[in-house]
Amino acid sequence: MENTVSADPYVDVMLRVNGSARRLRLDSRVTLLDALRDELDLTGTKKGCDQGACGACTVLLDGKRVLSCLTLAAQCEGREVTSIEGLATDGRLHPVQEAFIRHDGFQCGYCTPGQIMSAVALLQEGRAGSDEEIREFMSGNLCRCGAYPNIVAAIREVAGRGSE
Repeated sequence: MENTVSADPYVDVMLRVNGSARRLRLDSRVTLLDALRDELDLTGTKKGCDQGACGACTVLLDGKRVLSCLTLAAQCEGREVTSIEGLATDGRLHPVQEAFIRHDGFQCGYCTPGQIMSAVALLQEGRAGSDEEIREFMSGNLCRCGAYPNIVAAIREVAGRGSE
């Protein structure tokens, strides 16, 4: 019997994205970031460095933050993916989104979706006890504009309110 390797690099993947089941046929090497942007037209998640260093591509996978540029879509089979588009409920912004607007937690806005997704996760993790703790657990999300004080203020506001 011959040992054969399948020449078909494509896999069928079922993802739950923002509460909806989505079946995709993808090259097994496609990242979650590229599947979201190119296959599902969810372009809120940004491609920054494409090397996992900037955090612009942060999404939630089963409620935990991940860098979607370093996560293969095939690894997400049957799992819940939440992108920035999935945070609002019934047309109402998530409390973190509202706080970012109130505190001007963005300038150019490119990193904002990843910053917000990371902030939502850190609040769920209970890691917003102090400004230092917020800065530490947000350190994987870079902002070239330097809006860090405003980002910390927005997270601190939501943490103080007890909303997540």
